[in-house]
Amino acid sequence: MSRFPEKIPFPTGLGTAGIGKYDEVIDVRSPSEFLEDHISGAINLPVLDDEERAQVGTTYKRVSSFDARKEGAALVTKNISAHLQSHFADKPKDYQPLVYCWRGGQRSGSLATVLSDIGWNVHLIEGGYKSYRSHVLETFETAAKQLKLVVLNGYTGAGKTLVLKALEKMGAQILELEGMANHKGSVFGGDPDFPQPAQKRFESLIYDSMSGFDLEKIVFVEAESAKIGRLNLPNPLWQRMKTAPVIEVFSPLSARATYLTADYEEWIGDPGRIEATLDRLTGFHSGERIAHWKALSREAKWHELVSGLLEFHYDERYTVGGSGHFEAPVERVDLNDHSTEEVEKAAEELVRKGEAVAANP
Repeated sequence: MSRFPEKIPFPTGLGTAGIGKYDEVIDVRSPSEFLEDHISGAINLPVLDDEERAQVGTTYKRVSSFDARKEGAALVTKNISAHLQSHFADKPKDYQPLVYCWRGGQRSGSLATVLSDIGWNVHLIEGGYKSYRSHVLETFETAAKQLKLVVLNGYTGAGKTLVLKALEKMGAQILELEGMANHKGSVFGGDPDFPQPAQKRFESLIYDSMSGFDLEKIVFVEAESAKIGRLNLPNPLWQRMKTAPVIEVFSPLSARATYLTADYEEWIGDPGRIEATLDRLTGFHSGERIAHWKALSREAKWHELVSGLLEFHYDERYTVGGSGHFEAPVERVDLNDHSTEEVEKAAEELVRKGEAVAANP
């Protein structure tokens, strides 16, 4: 006997990874919708692909809603049949999926009804992705204010990201925003081979991290601008970061240049790409200086080029000691170099100092 799929509100029954007690979370929206954002851990089994959605939409506008529904039903039936013969072919009798679409309506209902008729225990997210998205934004508004943040600030190349990763290995709670944004936070920080995610996807990744935090424990985060590449930080988080206590990670210029020369190795050996990026700095520096930096790139004098960029561009435009965005540092840890030993030592020191500054903000 078939059971009509039960609707549940988000996030009831879902764990932080979006799976919870269900065997699978299935997003039936089109591939482009899924790419823009989805519940983390979900798989994409579209009942209409992008071209088919556009096709049905055109029929709706140019012919009639009735003809569009007929056309859509035929396409949905075809696609569900294909999924049954492939993805669902080996699912056991006790298989329990959770299904959603944009608003928890026809697309997810179509697949869920068929799966329920087969005999599987199927649930639908009430309100679909839209309810999930609302929950993400509500979480930022409420949880961001409760986070016991400690901001790591420091000049470009100081090694803040390395220290964050070391902190994570030690079991500390971190928000690694540059990793989630897939951008290193500078004019040289993007990678065209691995583009940044969509804004909504970026926010979902931040939500995933925040959902797993113990709000009684401190969270370390790197000082960032309101934008990382083309992505905006959620405003409630950004506002909380600006008022959180700050610890400076300090490293001397030569050590920073050595580290960044290695960290940006994807740029090394591509003078054309470097020169195109240097052209974006022409409003900040004389033509003579830009030409000098381009010459260093053509001559493969990478350490000298990076040192010059740090000293005359980044360091002159970034103030660690309270820039109007973040509080002035109340503590400092030093990285004489960026070796594993130095980074781990700095991370251990940060845990001790972080607990102290969080207790006395």
